Amino acid sequence: MADALELTILMPCLNEAETLAICIAKAQSFLDRTGIAGEILIADNGSTDGSQAIAAAGGARVQPIPERGYGAALAGGISAARGRFIIMGDADDSYDFANLDAFVAELRAGKALVMGNRFKGGIAPGAMPWHHKYIGNPALSFLGKLFFKTVASDFHCGLRGFDRQAILGLNLRTTGMEFASEMLVKATLSGLPVAEVPTTLSKDGRSRPPHLRSFRDGWRHLRFLLLFSPRWLFLYPGIALTLIGLLAGAILLVGPLRVGHVVFGLHTFLVAAMCVIVGVQSISFAVIGRRFASRYGFIPRSGTYHDILEALSLERILLAAMLLMALGVAALLWGFAQWAARDFGPLNASTTMRAMILAITALVTGFQLMMSGFMSSMINIPLYERRIADAPPPDDPMQRRRHTDPH
Repeated sequence: MADALELTILMPCLNEAETLAICIAKAQSFLDRTGIAGEILIADNGSTDGSQAIAAAGGARVQPIPERGYGAALAGGISAARGRFIIMGDADDSYDFANLDAFVAELRAGKALVMGNRFKGGIAPGAMPWHHKYIGNPALSFLGKLFFKTVASDFHCGLRGFDRQAILGLNLRTTGMEFASEMLVKATLSGLPVAEVPTTLSKDGRSRPPHLRSFRDGWRHLRFLLLFSPRWLFLYPGIALTLIGLLAGAILLVGPLRVGHVVFGLHTFLVAAMCVIVGVQSISFAVIGRRFASRYGFIPRSGTYHDILEALSLERILLAAMLLMALGVAALLWGFAQWAARDFGPLNASTTMRAMILAITALVTGFQLMMSGFMSSMINIPLYERRIADAPPPDDPMQRRRHTDPH
């Protein structure tokens, strides 16, 4: 890349004529003060208010990004940047581009991603809506730290710095506001060094409403966090449901349980059976989802989790399914024998019905496992076919002809 620089200060822009000039001036003052070889890049997402001309007049480079969306604008800007490091931030004058020293220091020290923390640096009165400050951001940041064990406590801070090549290697895909979450999540899952520095947040200088929509974009962030964590979305709830169902079922299999004036009987046994069925299906979804996501690069591979997934071969899953179904058939035959002994009259709710519930639960769970095993194994088929297709043709002319001739 020609004219490589140390730093690019990147600002996504969509109709920011009111504040763009002052943001560029602050960024330029930082470059002048520190003597860093850098550029100011405006990733314009189709502004119609003259923002492009304002940026050019201020000495910034404008990169048009035709695909709409916060994430699309940032992705286009990252691709077009000339700096080894990039510091990105909104062009609404809410972030202080004149004081980026802490970000640069961490980047020079080897960090791949440096997150700002507005809660540690200071949030000016009126700079953040109360429901963002006390509900939305803390809740989503808590879930992000819980799901992904990241060091960042302000998950959605828009001012952050990163190593350009490291972030390009993450193959970021989202185009909306959740792009910022994807960057942090994938950097953490990939094992990149992440740091956090305090930064301030001021009230933005725009007279129009912000592009951010609280509930729409909050849901998109939450949805992203869940989809990128099959453990918390499927695995842990599935394990909890299965264990609860097995424990309650084991207690109630022999008969009703009385606790004070409350009796847990056949209906509770049915609920326990449902918990087992739903729990096993949820665990199956976790295996399928994680295998699909890691195989195709949506989520970086996890060492321990990957080893577990590889150990869950189709044959082992089918063996477990057949054992469960055999248990179900045995319970079904026993129940049928009990029914025959009663001349096929009404079933005994205290004994035979429990055997029937056990039989149906085992049969359904085994069938679910069987189908999930086949579905999980199907994920490997495209990769296998691609390896065959990408193999170089053999040296022998006849072999080469057979390799390339579809007939």
